[in-house]
Amino acid sequence: METNGTQPGERRELRSRHRTRRLRATLLALTTAGGLLLTGCGAGGGSHSSSSDGANHTGFPAPAVTSGGEQGEDQNGERKDSSADEIAPSPDYLSTFALDVDTASYGYARRVLADGQMPDPSTIRPEEFVNSFRQDYDRPDGNGFTVTVDGARTDDTDWSLVRVGLATRAADDSDERPPAALTFVIDVSGSMAETGRLDLAKKSLDEMTDRLRDDDSVALVTFSDEAETVLPMTRLDGHRGKVHDAIDELETQSSTNLGAGVETGYATATDGLREGATNRVVLISDGLANTGDTNADSILERIADERREHGITLFGVGVGSDYGDALMEQLADKGDGHTAYVSNDDDARKVFVDQLPQNIDLTARDAKAQVAFDPETVARFRLIGYEDRKVADDDFRDDKVDGGEVGPGHTVTALYAVRTRPGADGHLATASVRWLDPDTRAPHEESGQLETGDLHDSLSSSPNTFQVTAVAAYFADSLRSADLPGDPGLDELATRAHALAKKTEDRDVRQLAEAIDEASRMN
Repeated sequence: METNGTQPGERRELRSRHRTRRLRATLLALTTAGGLLLTGCGAGGGSHSSSSDGANHTGFPAPAVTSGGEQGEDQNGERKDSSADEIAPSPDYLSTFALDVDTASYGYARRVLADGQMPDPSTIRPEEFVNSFRQDYDRPDGNGFTVTVDGARTDDTDWSLVRVGLATRAADDSDERPPAALTFVIDVSGSMAETGRLDLAKKSLDEMTDRLRDDDSVALVTFSDEAETVLPMTRLDGHRGKVHDAIDELETQSSTNLGAGVETGYATATDGLREGATNRVVLISDGLANTGDTNADSILERIADERREHGITLFGVGVGSDYGDALMEQLADKGDGHTAYVSNDDDARKVFVDQLPQNIDLTARDAKAQVAFDPETVARFRLIGYEDRKVADDDFRDDKVDGGEVGPGHTVTALYAVRTRPGADGHLATASVRWLDPDTRAPHEESGQLETGDLHDSLSSSPNTFQVTAVAAYFADSLRSADLPGDPGLDELATRAHALAKKTEDRDVRQLAEAIDEASRMN
């Protein structure tokens, strides 16, 4: 847990350091404002939009990078020194992470629970539970994000949940999106013979092929002991039958040389590279690599030039009751993409058909978020999840540091447990998101704020989407034996989830309630 606890004397010292940092941040922002190209998307919900010059002149400033030679405190409140040759330690009360739209952890947990088992805690990533549900954040008209910040007090004294919501423009099924050049890398190893693996992948690919546009292109690569390009990049105009024939001929073989599959997939994508198109590798596998290179770093290092030079991103689709979650997640994160998990026809249709525009197009590259909590109102805080996506605070505005790639129609939600100081009143937090334009690589930034007076008095009085977010986060946290303030326990979570499912008539929320029921019975 990220903590910042102080005594009264220390608090006065903190306020003095905070005022110094605020002046430094404002001066730096004024001198660098001309160098930043920032958008002016309005913030929605309970947030207030800050000015787009890197500092928030109406409240707590978006932090600026300072140079070395100063003292600071780490997230555990311990003082650290920095030499004159180093960047100063991150200021207190900052939390920085790369955006992530993965949902595979939640999908796989549901599958394991439905099979009558509890998921391995190491496969539980709370942010992927939270990001599996629809949100109602305002959306921008163009590329980039809107920022929504809201919160609600919990039953645990002085603790609140604070939600940072980021939304991209709505997905567009029309001819407005650029054409797609998709290279499907399909696992045909022996383990894919299980029902719900290769058969599900083939059915999904057939349905997706019928939904793609005539100016889209598809290539197919298979891998078992070795990898093979079974269909080079092929325009769908007049050739859909050829693609369907190649899909129908896919059959399982023996071992799983996933490294060879990824390498051949990127080579095929590079050979069929289309200028002006979204070029993406889509890996469909159970992730159970047992032959050849099984290390995500070295696999992607071999195709680094294609990935960086041509901007080819990786979308991982996991299948199977036994699933190599860690390897698939690492490949997607390091391949500038994301992962989803499918266990049945409904899941597959949602990923390959309903969400197809999100899985093809990009609206932001290297997107990072930074939340600055006000030390005068916040005593402690904890980011729920995103452990694998943390970024050094000083790297927030370093555009060479990798962030997350996000497409249209996506929302990204981060939930914090925040302990406010007794009687605290006023500014609570400023959330900022920074990203690069997918075409020009120009940097953009947007912010939103939250005041203590904007907190809902209780979770039950908060909007339905906020309540679903809280239930999903508490559920994930309980599955990995953590201890979030205000955790009501699985039985009460199930009751809340069923009530929300009835109120919202949302199939996804009903499935959440059913998954919590399964966990509660085995707990």
